[in-house]
Amino acid sequence: MTRTVLISGASIAGPALAYWLGQHGFEPTVVELAPALREGGQAVDFRGETHLTVLDRMGLLPALRAVQTGGSPIRFVDEQGRTRLRLPAEFAGGEIEVLRGDLARILYERSLPRTEYLFGDSVTGLTETPTGVRVEFRHAAPRDFDLVIGADGLHSNIRGLAFGPERDHVSHLGYYAATWQLPNDLGVAEGSVGLNVPGRFASVGVDHRDPARAGAFFVFAAPELSYDRHDVGRQKQLIDEAFSGLGWQVPQLLASLRRAPDLYFDSISRADVDTWSKGRVCLVGDAACGATIGGMGTGTAVVAAYVLAGELARAQGDHRTAFARYEDRLRKYAQGCQTGGDRTGRFLAPGTATGIRLRNTLLSRPLLLNAMLRVGEKVSSTVSLPDYPVAPSPVAPSPVGR
Repeated sequence: MTRTVLISGASIAGPALAYWLGQHGFEPTVVELAPALREGGQAVDFRGETHLTVLDRMGLLPALRAVQTGGSPIRFVDEQGRTRLRLPAEFAGGEIEVLRGDLARILYERSLPRTEYLFGDSVTGLTETPTGVRVEFRHAAPRDFDLVIGADGLHSNIRGLAFGPERDHVSHLGYYAATWQLPNDLGVAEGSVGLNVPGRFASVGVDHRDPARAGAFFVFAAPELSYDRHDVGRQKQLIDEAFSGLGWQVPQLLASLRRAPDLYFDSISRADVDTWSKGRVCLVGDAACGATIGGMGTGTAVVAAYVLAGELARAQGDHRTAFARYEDRLRKYAQGCQTGGDRTGRFLAPGTATGIRLRNTLLSRPLLLNAMLRVGEKVSSTVSLPDYPVAPSPVAPSPVGR
């Protein structure tokens, strides 16, 4: 029977899957390229009955509510700083909004008693055998596992090794996004405020825990760019070039970017994989069906982790049956959530002045705004969740943190 499962990625989907696999009596190991859990990050949200049901079954709702941000109202301005649109906190914040780093930490802690974690390492090779998968690592010695799961995001390493190059599975949606931390020298008092000009959005939001800190969030339209994803200097240059010459507070924000020690920069893209499994390797979360921003990826990842582990338990480790049931149950749901990401760039940074005015006019109408909120909740709750009984007796904890 299948027992050992290697999971690549310790952000959201990986620890969530590890938790549920441990509950069902499997022995999960999570490998993560970063040397430790990533802290901070943008806020992520959960909305609708399906998301909240899984969180409740994990016993996470009290812990998440203790660290929730309360949502962040957004104010859109022009280059003279005049307000053109206000959106309430619940528009982006859902029913529960938390920082990505807080969610990752809580999931990690919840999974830790039954999960082995390998930080500062990554998978370099996969060889399927009649009884499992031989896994080669960048640093650790090769090991054998019954199954391997790619929970390592839109740019999944496991997907590249088992399913082929990224260009075959990831589509650029015409925009780029960047975030970084900075002192709140602009004195933002609540939520976030951002400048819109055609094809560009530059915003800054106050840290809900420390009013002296803030976070910048920039989005701009561009064809697919060629750059080294590890060259932070070049990424900063691309952002500076895209926003050069703008007014409002953009020059001060760009100055903070040059000093920022950490930067998140990526295309707004979506992943579409014809089948989520290949032999003993399977994908979960953004690696299978993700969108960079706006595709409810965090909620979908938690739901997918619950279903994948549950189907493996229900099939008594028969991966062929479990992988097929998992994908059959969730593919349509995940794709429905994912489509929101197709509109994110165009919503935040419409390509024309007319597009900006039209968005502002429409979303200033409460009836339309409320209708959009209801649609989001409905899309996130279009799948029924089975109740997968967990293992009746605890499993001995695996070694952790090696």
